[in-house]
Amino acid sequence: MKSFAYIICIIFLIGCSANNDIIKNPYLPNYEFDTGDLINTNLPQFNKLKLPGNFVVVDNPYGINGFVLYYAGGTNYNAFEITDPNHAISSCSKLSVEGIIATCDCDDGNSYDILNGVMREGTTGNYPLIRYKVEVLGSIIRVYND
Repeated sequence: MKSFAYIICIIFLIGCSANNDIIKNPYLPNYEFDTGDLINTNLPQFNKLKLPGNFVVVDNPYGINGFVLYYAGGTNYNAFEITDPNHAISSCSKLSVEGIIATCDCDDGNSYDILNGVMREGTTGNYPLIRYKVEVLGSIIRVYND
């Protein structure tokens, strides 16, 4: 009986292993970048990232149209591509950010929450915002995609 329970546990663990398959967005390419030490919260243009609830938009050459970096408090930062993930790249697919909402200028007006990247009610499509990796090293905030 113990061997049966052991086999069931092994099967369960294998079934729950991490899925390394990444869902590829057909609209947006995957650009690799690394901001290095560009974002320093001691610099005036990034100083507001010391206070929770603030964000900055960092334009190209990082990502497709750049990214938004939101500070939630502590060491919690979120970085998302500011290109609508549910449109092919166009002049209207760059998102504008107001408060915690990022909205595209296309006719459908898709909008996303920059706290977690999820689509807001009424947004058409299947894809959330593309999330980038964030590393905090003192006053330096590194954002990258590899």
